[in-house]
Amino acid sequence: MIEEEKRREGEEEIDQTVSSSPRPLFSVVAAVVALAGIADAVYLTIHHLTAEPVPCGDAFDCGAVLTSPYAEIGGIPLAAFGAAAYFVAFSLALFAAFGNRLMWKIFSIQIMLMALFTLYLLYLQAFVIKAYCQFCLISAGITFTLLIIVTISKFRK
Repeated sequence: MIEEEKRREGEEEIDQTVSSSPRPLFSVVAAVVALAGIADAVYLTIHHLTAEPVPCGDAFDCGAVLTSPYAEIGGIPLAAFGAAAYFVAFSLALFAAFGNRLMWKIFSIQIMLMALFTLYLLYLQAFVIKAYCQFCLISAGITFTLLIIVTISKFRK
């Protein structure tokens, strides 16, 4: 009898962590958007590592942003960290799409942290470097799109 009760408690814990998520559509859309983030960040990383200039529109100065002292941490391009963050986001969203609610919660927290860091990077572009990179702005747009997906998913049942 006691073993039966322990087994049920274990099943309830599993049901709370892994179940059919009420938001599989949000998870799938978030995974696709995160893929776009990976592509953008990998593109910037490759250009940074090869020292090849990024083709930038007339209204932007990608060179000033991507060669600034803020473009690296410990010699590693910031875009490489972005690619890793987007890959983790993609993976978490994919797990959530298959019903793992815990992964969606972790995804939500990660996206909120990414959005805060993106605000810091936008501040650097606007007020410190005083130049904008269109690919960095695309990355910011992707991050805020993921934040919107997370926010909407919290209010939708």
